[in-house]
Amino acid sequence: MTPTDAAATPRADAPAVAALQQALAAENSTVYGYSVAGAHLAGARRAAAVRNWVGHQNARDALTAMLAARGGQPVAAAAVYELPFPVHTAAAAVALVTLLEDRLSAAYLGLVGLADPALRAFGARAVRAAALRAATWRRGTLAFPGLDVPAPPASGPASQGSGSPAPSGPAHGNPTPSHPG
Repeated sequence: MTPTDAAATPRADAPAVAALQQALAAENSTVYGYSVAGAHLAGARRAAAVRNWVGHQNARDALTAMLAARGGQPVAAAAVYELPFPVHTAAAAVALVTLLEDRLSAAYLGLVGLADPALRAFGARAVRAAALRAATWRRGTLAFPGLDVPAPPASGPASQGSGSPAPSGPAHGNPTPSHPG
């Protein structure tokens, strides 16, 4: 590799690094969200949440390795994330993980549009997996997973006692990191 090639590589990978960072940030917040949700679930739902939590940890580690291989500095997970609504019941926990999976689908779509065929395939598999997990939790599907992330429910378990919830993160992001102040 010549010095010119080395200088061009970081710029050529900039879109890939940015998309991988977005997916990593989404996975970090999803890992956190599943840890919160799992505390309110029991039986088969808890077992499913634990399996998904471990799967998201593995995905986070894979994304970290992909970023490092491209010379990117992986974003660190926040110590705590602000949830889009209070989670005190099993119904709210299910609503949370469904929303997180929908947002994760949206984050992985950034990989699908890249030039690198391996990253596109990885992103497509990840969108599909997140959409299937969301469909399982929701007990139904969305027409275009990741493109139209639904807002948290305005009524029902997520809104009890605190008014109408609103997403805290960016449109394609996840719960917003909350920093002690």
